[in-house]
Amino acid sequence: MFGSESHVVVVVGAQWGDEGKGKLVDVLAERADWVVRYQGGANAGHTVDLGDRTFVLHQIPSGILHPGVRCAIGNGVVLDPDTLFDEIDGLVKAGVDVEGRLYVSERAHLVLPYHKLVDGESASSKAIGTTGRGIGPAYEDKVARRGVRLLDLRHPERLREVVEKGAENAQARLVRYGSDKVIDVDAVVALLERLALRLLPLADDVSLTVHRAVKAKAAVLLEGAQGSLLDIDHGTYPFVTSSNTTAGGASIGVGIGPSEIDRVLGVVKAYTTRVGNGPLPTEFDEPLQSEVRALGNEFGATTGRARRCGWFDALVVKYATRVNGLSDLAVTKLDVLDTLPELKICTGYEIDGEVHEDFPSDLLALEKVVPRYETYPGWRKSTADARALSDLPTAARKYLDRIESLVEAPITYVSVGTRRDQIIGL
Repeated sequence: MFGSESHVVVVVGAQWGDEGKGKLVDVLAERADWVVRYQGGANAGHTVDLGDRTFVLHQIPSGILHPGVRCAIGNGVVLDPDTLFDEIDGLVKAGVDVEGRLYVSERAHLVLPYHKLVDGESASSKAIGTTGRGIGPAYEDKVARRGVRLLDLRHPERLREVVEKGAENAQARLVRYGSDKVIDVDAVVALLERLALRLLPLADDVSLTVHRAVKAKAAVLLEGAQGSLLDIDHGTYPFVTSSNTTAGGASIGVGIGPSEIDRVLGVVKAYTTRVGNGPLPTEFDEPLQSEVRALGNEFGATTGRARRCGWFDALVVKYATRVNGLSDLAVTKLDVLDTLPELKICTGYEIDGEVHEDFPSDLLALEKVVPRYETYPGWRKSTADARALSDLPTAARKYLDRIESLVEAPITYVSVGTRRDQIIGL
C-alpha cells in the first residue's frame, strides 16, 4: 500500500457505510506513520477485532491501536468531547498508550449538548434516520458561522458569545418543534471550561502538521467515516449525512492539497447494507434478510440498529469508483456468503422499462428501480482460513472477478473474517 509512489492514501467507504473501513485502516496502519480522520463525528463506529479484544472507535482513528503510530482528528470532523474522552479513557484502561500520539485540529467544530437536543426533537432527523448524536445540527451551525471551534476554548469571552448565538438558534428550533426543553447557556459554558482542561492540550494545527509529515515522505492514511452514497452532495439526498464522505473531502477535512493524495482505496462489502431510511435497490426479502443480517452481525456499531441487507450492487460501486477516483478496492465480509447456495450481482436498473447501467441522481427514479441480476453459484465452503487468493474456492474467485470487471477498479484486499489476520492481500 505504501511505497515510493504512495505516501498519502485515502480509505473511503464505497457503499452506504459500515463497509469495514476500521479493519482496513487498522491493517494498513501497521505500515503508517500517521492516521488522520477527515470528516463525520461520533455517528461513525469503526470496529477492530484483535482476537482477544474488540474495540469500537467513534472518533479516534483506528491507527491508535498500533504503538508508535500518531493519530489526528482533522478540521472536517465535528468533535463530541464527551465521547472523545470516553474513548481515550477506555483505550488507556485497555492498556493502549495514547499519550503524545493524539492530535485534534484547533479548527474542528464541537458538538454541544444543544445540538443533541435539537437532533433528538427534530422530526426531519427521525424521518431520515440519523443517529441522533447532534452531528447535523453541529454542521448546520458551522455553515451558519455560529459554530464553536476548539480554538474558541482559549478565549472565554469569545466562547460565551458564540455559545449564546448557537443556543439562541437551538432554543428557537426547540420551540418550533413543540419541545418544552430549555437550554442553559451558563451550564454549557461551564461544561466547556471544564472540558478545555483536557481538550486544549490535544489542540494542534493539524493541517500544518500533516503537511510537514507529507513533505518528509511519511506514510499517511486519511480515514473517512460513513460511505460514498451518504455524501451530502453525491449521496442519495436527502437520506445522507451532513459532510462530504467522498475522497475529495479528505483534502478539505485535513487541510492538505488534493495533489498530495497518491492513492484512494475504496472499501466495500461482498454484499450491500445501509442503516436507516432511503433507497436500497437490491434489498433482500425475508427470510434471506434476517439470515444474512444474522450471518454478518449486521447491527450498527454506534446505534445497535439493524442494518438493511441486499445483493452486491455494481452500479453503486461503479458510481463510487467514479466520484472518488478509486485506485483499488478492498472487499470485506466475503465469508458471510459462505453458506449461501446462490448469489446475485446487480448489473443494471430497469426504470420505466428502460435499462440503466449507471447510478441515477434522482431519488424518484431510484424508487422505481427493478434490479437486473446475474446469478452465480455459491461456494458452500468456509473461506475464514484463506490467506491467499489460491486458498479461495473457484466460485468465490469468479464472484470477485466479476465484481472487479463491473465496477472498473481492481481488488487488492479481501477480508474473510473480523480478525486483523483474516485478510488476503492480492
